[in-house]
Amino acid sequence: MKRAAQRPSARPPVGLSAQARARWRTTYERTPYHQLPWFDPGPSPSTRLAVSQGFLPKGGSILDIGCGAGSNVIFLAKQGYVAHGIDISPGAVAAARERASKARVRVDVREGDALALPFGDGSLDGGIDHGCFHTLPIGRRAEYAAEVHRVLRRDGRFVLTWVAREHTGARGPPHRPSLEEVAVAFEPKFLFVHTAFQAESEEAGPACYMAFLSRRSTPQPPRM
Repeated sequence: MKRAAQRPSARPPVGLSAQARARWRTTYERTPYHQLPWFDPGPSPSTRLAVSQGFLPKGGSILDIGCGAGSNVIFLAKQGYVAHGIDISPGAVAAARERASKARVRVDVREGDALALPFGDGSLDGGIDHGCFHTLPIGRRAEYAAEVHRVLRRDGRFVLTWVAREHTGARGPPHRPSLEEVAVAFEPKFLFVHTAFQAESEEAGPACYMAFLSRRSTPQPPRM
C-alpha cells in the first residue's frame, strides 16, 4: 500500500510580502518624494535628540530602517556617524542617494527589507526607526524586534518613533500601536531606557511616542 505523500511543513515567511513591496514601490513612482506626507527635509526630533544626548555612540555605525528620502541618514553622516539606510522602495533609495550626493556626505543607502535586514549579526552599533515599525503587519512586529536585535552589537542602541494610539487625526497609519503593544514586541529583546510622548504639531507632525532602547545581552527575566 502506497504511503500518502507528506505535505512540506509550512515555513514562516521571510521578509515583507510581494504585495507590500509593490505598494511601496508604486508609492514613490507615483508621487515625488518631497510631496509625500511623511517627508521632512531635516532629521526627526527623536534622531536629533538621540545625537545631542549622546544616546547613539559617537562615530558608530548606525542604520536607519525605512530611511525614505534619507533625511536622517544625511544628518547622521554630517554628525560623524557611519550612516546606513535601507528602504523597500527603489524610488526612496534613489532619492536618498541623490540628496546625499548633493549634500556631499558619504552614506550607505540600499534596498532592504525591515524583516530581513541585509546586515550581519552584531554588525551595527545602533539603529533608528522613524515611522517604519507602525506600517508592518501586526503579527510580525515581534519578528521585526528580533531582527533588529540580531544586527546590533552587544548593548547596541535603538531609537523607535511611531504614531501614537492617542493620535486621532487622519494622517498616519490605520493601526497606531499603544505603548503596551510596543512593549510586548520589544521587551523580550530590548531594555526600555526612556520613553516620551510628543504632542501633535505643525512642525513635528502627528502625535507620537519615542522609545530609547538598549539591546539585551542576557535573556529577559521571567515574569513572577
